[in-house]
Amino acid sequence: MVGDELSRRSVTTFTFDPKWNAETARVGGRTLMKPQTFMNLSGEAVGEFSRYYKIPVCEIMVILDDTSLPLGMLRLRKSGSSGGHNGLDSILVHSGTEAVPRLRVGIGKPESTLHNHVLGGFRQDELPALADSVNRASDAFEYANAHGIEAAMNQFNQKN
Repeated sequence: MVGDELSRRSVTTFTFDPKWNAETARVGGRTLMKPQTFMNLSGEAVGEFSRYYKIPVCEIMVILDDTSLPLGMLRLRKSGSSGGHNGLDSILVHSGTEAVPRLRVGIGKPESTLHNHVLGGFRQDELPALADSVNRASDAFEYANAHGIEAAMNQFNQKN
């Protein structure tokens, strides 16, 4: 959703690139990527793309959902473990380091199974918080792109 918002703001669209098995869009001098593999294989596309274009790992920004954060809370980090997120874990493995910047977007704890929560839709009463979260996460990405991850962390990370 954040990638879609960023492409909307830049008046561009995602197109499928079979070389990476991913949808890509150019936004603000960056390439956004939505791997079309299973989520736990996301690192294949990200790793190949970054090696091919010689993109330093510190210039990658992974945007991911996080069930350990309340709906709408954002957390920018320069590095760290995957925290149990299989998609991020795949990216860290294929990058060969935990020093991959990431923007975690809280989606709240599951009321049912993790699978249903992550892949299901949001409740009607959650939609306003979701829309605000997507906008703030998009702002955080743009801010980090313009001012660096440290400045974005200071600006957008929230206290629990």
